[in-house]
Amino acid sequence: MSVHADQKQLASAGRRRLVVLGLLRALATAVVLVALYYLLPLDHIKNVPLALAGGLLVLLAVVAWQLRAIVRAKEPAVRAIVALALTVPLFLLLFASAYFVMARASPANFSTHQLTRTDALYFTVTIFSTVGFGDITAVSQSARLVVTAQMILDLLVLGLGIRAFVGAVQHGRQQASPAAGPGIPPEPRQHSDGTS
Repeated sequence: MSVHADQKQLASAGRRRLVVLGLLRALATAVVLVALYYLLPLDHIKNVPLALAGGLLVLLAVVAWQLRAIVRAKEPAVRAIVALALTVPLFLLLFASAYFVMARASPANFSTHQLTRTDALYFTVTIFSTVGFGDITAVSQSARLVVTAQMILDLLVLGLGIRAFVGAVQHGRQQASPAAGPGIPPEPRQHSDGTS
């Protein structure tokens, strides 16, 4: 076997290892976020609009940081998978938390009994997936406004958000290619776990 074939095989094995580690990290991230959703004392939140706006600002900061990390990663596609595994659950859990708190504040906000955390998460996912079974519906004007905001943001997340991640992957691959331009040193690359 030639030296070139050995190097290619080692590179392929290294890439597979990065993909597996990236997927495990993505799964672990999603599990931690869901655990935090069930464990955090959401009962103490009194101002839902302010908390939701603050959460959305944090989400935007996380997305911006993730896009930068994708562009700088050695394997941008792997890093994008990890980024999606963080941002999509964070987005969904943010709205689930808002619905849970709204239901605690006034059970009349929704058509069913006082929502549990699981009910709120279920309701959020049905809205996100556009299934909307109708077993839980927003009844009050404030609950309908939050659901409307989620539906609009769902479209933005699915359209612009995924497009931004794909664009970051393409930009990262262009920067990693040796044909980046004559005399232009490439930026230092990071592994998908954030290390150089």
